[in-house]
Amino acid sequence: MRFGVLGPLSVAKADGTPVPVPGVEVRALLALLLLHEGRLVPVDRLIGDLWPGSLPAHPANALQIRVARLRRALEAAEPGARALVEHRSAGYRLRVPAESIDSVRFQTLLHRARTSVDPWTRRQVLTDALTLWRGPALAGFEDRAFTQPVAERLTQQRLAALEDLAETRLDLGEHHAVAAELTEWVRRHPGRERLVAAQMRALHRSGRQAEALAAYESSAAGWRWTWGSIRARSWRRSIRRSWCATRRWRRRRVSAPRTCPPR
Repeated sequence: MRFGVLGPLSVAKADGTPVPVPGVEVRALLALLLLHEGRLVPVDRLIGDLWPGSLPAHPANALQIRVARLRRALEAAEPGARALVEHRSAGYRLRVPAESIDSVRFQTLLHRARTSVDPWTRRQVLTDALTLWRGPALAGFEDRAFTQPVAERLTQQRLAALEDLAETRLDLGEHHAVAAELTEWVRRHPGRERLVAAQMRALHRSGRQAEALAAYESSAAGWRWTWGSIRARSWRRSIRRSWCATRRWRRRRVSAPRTCPPR
């Protein structure tokens, strides 16, 4: 079976057939087990995460009922799959190969891309990694406290992968496509230094200097309050490297340093 957390929670058989998991609490239990990637989750932890506000009258029994429903749903899709939800004296775990979970495959691909010296290979592996995403991580469970740290970590990794891919594609000369594809991402994440710098490089190399300047001014306005911070200085260096390649930068009057940093 395949399990997905890079978007709405999903379960599918090996041939791609979706596996329905009925019940919000049953799906929440599955999400909780998936986030632990095969590690044992203590019963107390499961109960506390599933019912953080007020516990049911008999929490241990309520948990067992949801475990039984999850097992039935998996068994209905594939004979013997009920055994994937394994019980031990201290708790429960989902006994599945790590690579059957899309978030694990995503991180494996990221590592492979970042250790690759060939830009074409890196481009393909990063593309494959980002294709695994179907929407916001664990969409539908945003209000569950146990999902929030993991969802935030995965989101940051997704954005970093997107920046890696944009920079790799720019090095390969794909500036027109990158300029078009980054527009919406920059609008949603204007504080991402590398993302803004990649968009500016793509626009500039596509001959769209006015739009690149507009992107700079829009982002600079949002960053002015932290202009002296370490992060802002790093961002300014990225922006200046993008712009100092052209003489037009020196002829425009903008609120940015006038000198270029050493290469």
